[in-house]
This record gives sequence, C-alpha cells and structure tokens, in this order.
Amino acid sequence: QVQLVESGGGLVLPGGSLRLSCTVSEFSLERYCVGWFRQAPGKEREGVSFIEARHDVTLHTDSVKGRFTISRDNAKNTVYLQMNSLKPEDTGVYLCAADGPRYFDPTCTLKPHGYDYWGQGTQVTVSS
Repeated sequence: QVQLVESGGGLVLPGGSLRLSCTVSEFSLERYCVGWFRQAPGKEREGVSFIEARHDVTLHTDSVKGRFTISRDNAKNTVYLQMNSLKPEDTGVYLCAADGPRYFDPTCTLKPHGYDYWGQGTQVTVSS
C-alpha cells in the first residue's frame, strides 16, 4: 500500500517556526494535488494548505494565510510546509495527502475524502 512519509514535526514555542516535509517513493508528486491537513484532539480533520498539480498554484485556509507556505521540490519529490509565527491553536497531527495523477484538472479539493494517498502524520505542538 502506497504511503506518503511526513517529517519535521516537533515542539515549538509560540511565534516559532517549523518546516514539514512530505515525500513518497512510488510516484512523482509533480502531477498530484498535494494537501496538508491537521487533526487536533476531538476535532475534525482540517485542510490547511494545498498545492495544485503541475501549475503549483497554492491555497491556504484563512487561519494560516500569511504564516504558512506550501512548496514543491520536484527534484527531491518532496512537498514542504513552512510554518511561521506558530500559535497554540496550530497544534495537532499534520498529515499530507495526494490525489492524482492529474492530467487535465490540476485543482485541489479542500476536503479529506478527495485524496487517495495519505501519510501517517507528524505531531506539531506549539506551547510555552
């Protein structure tokens, strides 16, 4: 079963930064919509940031706009989530997901059910 692999989580002070990475060995992420989701205890899985297939257009949920950046390095087959100015409410398990391959429509759905492949997640804790 294909599984994405996340890394980069940890414990950080409010206002700090982390960079998460997502990679997979079985296919090229370039033609896939890739999204980062997060899940806090007792809450639904929430879409955070997305990068469209091929065109690299990015989308962010309102609560992270201006603080989070999603990017793709095709040579390394990796998608990154740079998280700055972290807040305690950003705490949760961060999971990356991929949907595709997208040959015609590069746009990403923001809902978890639209994604075929998932990682196990990496814990991000923002606390003083």
